[in-house]
Amino acid sequence: MIKDNQTLFNRIHVFIDAGIVAGTYWLAWWLKFKSGLIDYSMSLPVSYFRRVMYFVVPGYVLLYYFFNLYNSKRASGRKREFYNIVKANTVGALALIIAMYMMRQVHFSREMIMIFWALDIFFETFVRNIIRYILRFFRKKGYNLKYVLLVGYSKSAESYINRIRLNPQWGYVVRGILDDHVERGTMYKGVKVMGVIDNLEMILEENKLDEIAITLSLKEYGRLEEIVNMCEKSGVHTKFIPDYMGIIPNKPYTEDLQGLPVINIRHVPLTNTVNIVMKRIVDIIGSFFGIIISSPLMLFCAIAIKVSSPGRIIFIQERVGLHNKPFKMYKFRTMREQQDREEDDKGWTVKDDPRVTGIGKFLRRTSIDELPQLFNVFAGKMSLVGPRPERPMFVEQFRETIPRYMIKHQVRPGMTGWAQINGLRGDTSIQKRIEYDLYYLENWTMGFDIKILFLTFFRGFINENAY
Repeated sequence: MIKDNQTLFNRIHVFIDAGIVAGTYWLAWWLKFKSGLIDYSMSLPVSYFRRVMYFVVPGYVLLYYFFNLYNSKRASGRKREFYNIVKANTVGALALIIAMYMMRQVHFSREMIMIFWALDIFFETFVRNIIRYILRFFRKKGYNLKYVLLVGYSKSAESYINRIRLNPQWGYVVRGILDDHVERGTMYKGVKVMGVIDNLEMILEENKLDEIAITLSLKEYGRLEEIVNMCEKSGVHTKFIPDYMGIIPNKPYTEDLQGLPVINIRHVPLTNTVNIVMKRIVDIIGSFFGIIISSPLMLFCAIAIKVSSPGRIIFIQERVGLHNKPFKMYKFRTMREQQDREEDDKGWTVKDDPRVTGIGKFLRRTSIDELPQLFNVFAGKMSLVGPRPERPMFVEQFRETIPRYMIKHQVRPGMTGWAQINGLRGDTSIQKRIEYDLYYLENWTMGFDIKILFLTFFRGFINENAY
C-alpha cells in the first residue's frame, strides 16, 4: 500500500504539470489578446495557438524530466527545484522563439511567450510546494513512508540518522542498525542496534523493508560485496552511504541528502515515473494494435490446435513478474493436454521433446505461441519488451544460485527482450541471460526498446533454441 500510494502521487504529478502548462499557456494568450490590459496590433487565429499547444505541453513535460524535476521530493530542496523550474522554462521559451523564427512566423507574439514563461514558473513553483505539504501531511499520518535498515554503525550512519530526524517530511523511518562490533541494544537518537550483520538474511526474508542503507565503516568494506549480493538476492532496493566522502564517483545515480552522498547500488531508469508512464503508454497502444493485427492469425492457430489434439487452446501458467508478484501468463497450448499439468514442473522443453505436438513444434519455433501474451501486456502484467518471466519454482532456485537474479523483477517482464534477440532462450545459460537482462535494465531508453522490437522480427521469432 505504501508503494502504491507513492506511485500514485508521482503519476498524478506528471498530469498536473501537463495541466499547468496548458492552463498558463491559455492564460498568457487571454492576458495578451482578450483581457484588454495589453495593446496589440495583429494576432493569429486561435486555431494556430491551439496547434502550437499540442507541441508545447509534451515538450515542457520532457524538459521537466531532463531538468530532474521528477526526482523524488524526499531529498530535493525547494531552492534547487525552483532553479530547475526556471532553467526548464527558459529553455522552453527560447526553443519556442527559435522555432517561430525558423518557421518565419513573425506574428506569433513574443510578448505572450514571456508572459507564459513568468506564469508557468509561478504556478509550477506554487503547485509543487502544495504537493510537498500534501506529502508531508500524509507522511505524518503514517502513509507513503519508507522503512530503512542500516547495515554498519559508522559516522555515515549517524549522519544519515541526523538528517532523517531533521527532515521528517522525507518520510524515512529507520528500523534499526546491524553491526558486528557495537553491542546489541546500543541506541543512537532513538535508533537501536538490533544485532550482527549476519542477521540480515533472516530480516530480509520477513519482507518488511523498503530499503537497505549500507553504512559500513571503512575497516569493514571487505564485507561490502557479500552484503550487496545478499540484499540484491532479496530484491530490496539498496543504497551505499560511504564512510569516506572522497571516494564518491560522479554517477547519475548518486543522490545528495544535504551534502550526504547516497549511492544507489544499481541504477534502473524504469523506476523513474516519467519513464514508467512513457513505456506503459507504448505498451497499451502497441498491444492494442498487435491484438487487432494478429487476431486472424490467432484465430487460425486456435482452430489448428483444437483440431490437432484435444484439450485447451490457451495454456495458462503462473510466472513471477513486477515486484516479485505472481501472475497468470497466456500461451497457445503446444503440448499434449494430458501431460501439460503433470509434467509442467519437470523443466524446460528440450530438442525432440515427446510432449510437444506437431502444430506445437511450429508454434514454438516461430514464437507464435507467445501471441496471447499481448493480452497480458494490455492488462499491465507484462510489457512488450523486458526480461522474460520465469516460473516460481525456478525463481526460488535461481535466487539462491545466481547472483543479482532478482534485480530483473524491478521492471515488468516482457514478451521479448535483449537476451532473447541475442539467442538466449530455451535451454541456454541462465547466468548469461541475467547479464543481458541487467544490461537492459541499466541502459534502458525508449530507443533501446524500439531497437529490440525491430530486431525481434529478424532474430526473435525464428530461433534454433526454441524447441
